[in-house]
Amino acid sequence: MTVFALILVACTALALAFANGANDNAKGVATLIGAGRLDTRAAVRYATLTTLLGSAAALLLARGLLDRFSGKGILSPELIGTPAFAISVAGAAGATVLLATRLGLPVSTTHALVGSLAGVGLVSGTLEGGALAAAFLAPLLLSPLMALAATAAAYPVLRRARLALGVSHETCVCLTADAVPVSGPGASSATAGGLRVVGDDVDCCAGYAGTVAGVSAQRLLDGSHFVTAGAVSFARGVNDTPKIAALLLVAAPFGLTGTPSLLLVGGAIAVGGLLAARRVATTMSHRITAMNDGQAFTANLTTAALVLVASRFGLPVSTTHVSVGALFGIGTVTGAARWKMIATILASWVAILPLAALLAALIWLLAA
Repeated sequence: MTVFALILVACTALALAFANGANDNAKGVATLIGAGRLDTRAAVRYATLTTLLGSAAALLLARGLLDRFSGKGILSPELIGTPAFAISVAGAAGATVLLATRLGLPVSTTHALVGSLAGVGLVSGTLEGGALAAAFLAPLLLSPLMALAATAAAYPVLRRARLALGVSHETCVCLTADAVPVSGPGASSATAGGLRVVGDDVDCCAGYAGTVAGVSAQRLLDGSHFVTAGAVSFARGVNDTPKIAALLLVAAPFGLTGTPSLLLVGGAIAVGGLLAARRVATTMSHRITAMNDGQAFTANLTTAALVLVASRFGLPVSTTHVSVGALFGIGTVTGAARWKMIATILASWVAILPLAALLAALIWLLAA
């Protein structure tokens, strides 16, 4: 491998990592934004920090994904060791994820990588279709359904537990200083003490009244929500970093082995999240379903559990599919799902695999 080829491989892989951070980093903290507990800027910073910790933890917890996404057993060994392979897979996956990020659509980097591997394998005539389906497609297809089902089942259980503990959910209207008499023109329907508040000045807030083991229920829930949001971001770092770092293994003769690759990719993911995660954060926090604190906590809890278990056993699930599937589950149970946006997201999931495959095939034909 020439120095130029090495630089090109590194640049395309790190560009993919940047795209991954831009599209995925906010997925763990979207519930904090949607429930009104953090603004987008603070939430993205928290997500970046916890994702970076997950990337570092991947050194110990998820090395099995390095081999899984290196293409071993799916494409010929001779093909996997070439710069053209890494450039084609990383370039195609990165381009599709960046396009989705620009549109504010939460898509799966894992799905884009699978499509890119399939495209290179098809055009080179070395694809083992059965191995690809068994290793990748089954977990990818099942993970959103598992997340939806797990969240839909967990939420009623947790709600009943809350009621059994005597914790009640309260909604209030916070009045500002700008109020007009009941008889005044343009008044909204919110009233208090003979006054109505102009519609734009109404702040609706919600919370939980009661205590659990002597601790305020709202404070306990807020703490648990922050922990699970961080856990989702941490799990995402564990799960996604080795998938992208695997593409840098072709540069192993130059000293770019597993550990340096994971560290470089983790850093690029963090930068992508800090600079470009807001569009997807807005979609996930506000456009899929309305949610309160308890619902947001439930979605994060199931997402973190499923992704961490999958990472531990080397299963290539998509954090996107799991986290968005959990939000689908909450929206389905509460009846607050916004089905038009959900349909748009599902369409993007269907489109990304063939699009990545086509781009990877074209890049391979130019680079090989």
